[in-house]
Amino acid sequence: MDNFLWTEKYRPNCISDTILPQNLSTTFNEFVEKGIPNLLLCGGPGVGKTTVARAMLDQVGSDYMIINGSMNGGIDTLRNDIKSYASTVSLNGKRKFVILDEADYLNPQSTQPALRNFMEEYSKNCGFILTANYKNRIIEPLHSRCSSIEFNISNEDKPILAKNFMARVEHILTKENIEYNKKAVVELIVKFFPDWRRILNELQRYSSSGKIDVGILTQLSDGSFNTLVQCLKKKEFNQMRKWVAENLDNDPTTIYRKLYDTCNTNMKDNTIPILVTTIADYQYKSAFVADQEINLVACLTTLMIECEFK
Repeated sequence: MDNFLWTEKYRPNCISDTILPQNLSTTFNEFVEKGIPNLLLCGGPGVGKTTVARAMLDQVGSDYMIINGSMNGGIDTLRNDIKSYASTVSLNGKRKFVILDEADYLNPQSTQPALRNFMEEYSKNCGFILTANYKNRIIEPLHSRCSSIEFNISNEDKPILAKNFMARVEHILTKENIEYNKKAVVELIVKFFPDWRRILNELQRYSSSGKIDVGILTQLSDGSFNTLVQCLKKKEFNQMRKWVAENLDNDPTTIYRKLYDTCNTNMKDNTIPILVTTIADYQYKSAFVADQEINLVACLTTLMIECEFK
C-alpha cells in the first residue's frame, strides 16, 4: 500500500533529496555528520517534518520506529511499545530512534510528562524526534530536552522552493506516465504551498484518469457558500452532506475561513462565540484527521444544532 502512495514511493531517503530552505538543509546535514540529538521539529502540516526525520535516520543507518501521537498517543503506547523498543540494543550497534509524529496531540498532563521520563531513562540507547504543528502545545520539559527546529519559509525562499518542487512533480508525473497541463500543476502548487504532502496527494487523486487538466482548480464560490448557510439555517442535513462532498476538493483552511466569514454575518450575536470556538476546534483537528469529509460534516452538524441563524 505504501508504494502505491506517491508520498511514500517518492519520499526522499537523504537530506540532499529533500526540498528545504538552505539554512534548514545545512542544519540537518550537520546533524547527519556530527550526530543527531533529540529533536522537536515544528511547522505546519505537510512541510516535511517527518520526511526530514526519516531521511536523516536512513542516511546514517539508524533503526527507528514511528508512533503517530494523534492515533496512538495514549500512555499505554509509551509504557508498552516505546519501552520495549527503546530498552533493547540495535542490531547494527547504532543508537535507535523513536519518531513521535504529531507529538502536540499527546496529553500534556499525563503522556507528555511520561515521555520526558522515558527520554531520560533510555537516553544512552535511544533518541527521540518529535514533530508538532503547534509547538506551544508541547510542555516546557520536552522543549528543554530537544533541539527545536522550526520549518519557517522566508519570502525569499518561497519561489525557489516552489520551483524546485515543480521540477520534482514533473519528474514524478513523467515517471508515472501522466499527461498534465503545466499551468494547472503550477496553480495547484501555489494553492497548497508549502503543504507538499497535500500537493502530491491531490495530484495522485486527479491522475487516476491518466491526465491532469484545469479541472483540478475547482474554486469555492461565495454563491456556493451561501447555499451552505441556507442548508445550516434550515437544518437540511442531507443537502449539507451533499455540499461537503461537492466542495471537498478545496483546501480545508479555505473552507473554514469562508465558513467563519459567511456565518458571522448570518448568525445571531449570542451564538457567534459558539461559531468561533467550533470552527477553531475543527480547523485544528483537520491537520490530523484521516477523513476530512467526516470532520467537516461534524463541524457543520454542530453549527446546525447549536447556532441560531438570522
